[in-house]
Amino acid sequence: MLRASGLTKRYGAHTALDRLDLDIRGGDIYCLLGANGAGKTTTINLFLNFIAPTDGTVQINGTDVTRHPVATKQDVAYIPEQVTLYGTLSGLENLRFFAGLALGHELPRERLLALMTEVGLDHAAADKRVSMYSKGMRQKVWIAVALAKEAKALLLDEPTSGLDPHAAAEFSDLLRRAADRGVAVLTTTHDLFHAQQTATRVGIMKRGRLVESLDGAQIGQTDLQSLYLQHMRA
Repeated sequence: MLRASGLTKRYGAHTALDRLDLDIRGGDIYCLLGANGAGKTTTINLFLNFIAPTDGTVQINGTDVTRHPVATKQDVAYIPEQVTLYGTLSGLENLRFFAGLALGHELPRERLLALMTEVGLDHAAADKRVSMYSKGMRQKVWIAVALAKEAKALLLDEPTSGLDPHAAAEFSDLLRRAADRGVAVLTTTHDLFHAQQTATRVGIMKRGRLVESLDGAQIGQTDLQSLYLQHMRA
């Protein structure tokens, strides 16, 4: 579903991403770990065609992102670290607007409320202004947009940054439920606990290179913090 082959991004003499190979299938939750500047956000931006690769290819659902940027966006939803919604509108009104943009038509109120319920926002919250929402609640609205769109892949950049433990656990549960429906999830994070508890696969990046990749069985048997610090000190 999400595939990178030899994916490289250079800015002059600086290599931000160095020959990255990834193959993330439906049902995978792949967490990319790494310090600032490791290439995590660059990877997300390349999948979204926000920037163009220097070398290599990047595909979503078998389609080249660089050659078909609009078509590939039909299959993906992006959740940034800070979700931007219209604060003067309610959660339901934001969902109606953004889901309508994604689908090309408006959904009825009953369907919108069902989506809000599915992501853990009750009817009272649905009609509150988003300016009164916590960060976790705003992210839930954006997950509801992805559900409305029936996105086949989710791209997330530091989604648990700034969330309290309860909100982070709720968000992790939403990701697991999406993966259970066959959605491919690629998320960047500094949160080792989130990665250990949520991911089916983990990658560690350093200076633009993927230096470690673990599958589900290895994650459970590995002291992820020690492994991560070992790479950071090397």
